[in-house]
Amino acid sequence: MTPLQRYRLVVTAAGLLAATLAALAPASQAQSPDRQKWLAVAPGRVEPWSGEIRIGSPAVGRVGEILVKVNDSVFAGEALLRLEDDEVRNRHAKAELQYNLRKRARSKAEAKTSERRRHEDAAHDAERAVIVARAALDRAAAAKRTGGGTETGFEQARKRLANAREQIELRRNELATFEADATATVPSELEGQLALARLELRGAEAALDNLNIRAPMAGTILQINIRAGELATPSAALPLIVFGDISKLRVRAEIDERDYGEIKIGHRVMVRSSAFRGRDIAGTVSAVAPIIEPGRIGARGQRNLTDVNVAEVLIDLAEPGPLAVGMKVDVYFSRDGVAK
Repeated sequence: MTPLQRYRLVVTAAGLLAATLAALAPASQAQSPDRQKWLAVAPGRVEPWSGEIRIGSPAVGRVGEILVKVNDSVFAGEALLRLEDDEVRNRHAKAELQYNLRKRARSKAEAKTSERRRHEDAAHDAERAVIVARAALDRAAAAKRTGGGTETGFEQARKRLANAREQIELRRNELATFEADATATVPSELEGQLALARLELRGAEAALDNLNIRAPMAGTILQINIRAGELATPSAALPLIVFGDISKLRVRAEIDERDYGEIKIGHRVMVRSSAFRGRDIAGTVSAVAPIIEPGRIGARGQRNLTDVNVAEVLIDLAEPGPLAVGMKVDVYFSRDGVAK
């Protein structure tokens, strides 16, 4: 190839490259307005307002009864399921028998000791009343769910439990006041034995109540991962129950570390889901994590680390629309920044 031919070939190639760039330029310019609208885009997942609360078992035990089902609304403290443990029940029965024997064996004492006895008995009776009232509320809630109870009976049980809790605070305060004024009074040997029996019974009652797995707050049952008769353990891979407050929803998203300095609390966003194309849901950033870590958004219930460093942000939705808990979404961060 002669130098002239090589020159002509280079000129031709340069012309073709210029023509190609010119053809691509309009497409790039057509996309630029959309790129200018959004500061960043991040993957996210919809979750309850409270977050997904995962309830596990505090001890090894066989599930005797599941008292709720998926989509049930529960109140704070409601029993969700009940574990069976004969050893705990036998320990409680033994402690209760020992307490009753000590109480009957207690001899009559002087007037000052009788006054102490009255306050101690009143405080203990108030504690037992709370346990009885809570068990009655558990039965009323279960009966209401199965159609065997009424709303009136349920509300009356809740009121009795509230009254019992007020009484226990009152009796404990009365006992504390008496003991502060009677420091020189020494209880008899039988009074001391009764006090020890009372403490043992209190511990046995607490262990018995721990067989009831309760809701730590009001919310909705989202998932149940165990059945009656199966063994519950604290080290189980899946929680016994997942629930949360779905009266409102939020999105947990992961922004790239390169965008960390641009995203602030109050930043306006638009949330989109592939399940509802063409539907945009407005929201604002409510929290930005103070730490950069590997990305964790994967399959629901899994926490698979990736090689992308991100920061978690929480987005409050103006209204959840058709979104459901666990749904994957894309979060578009506006260039307008913080809402004013």
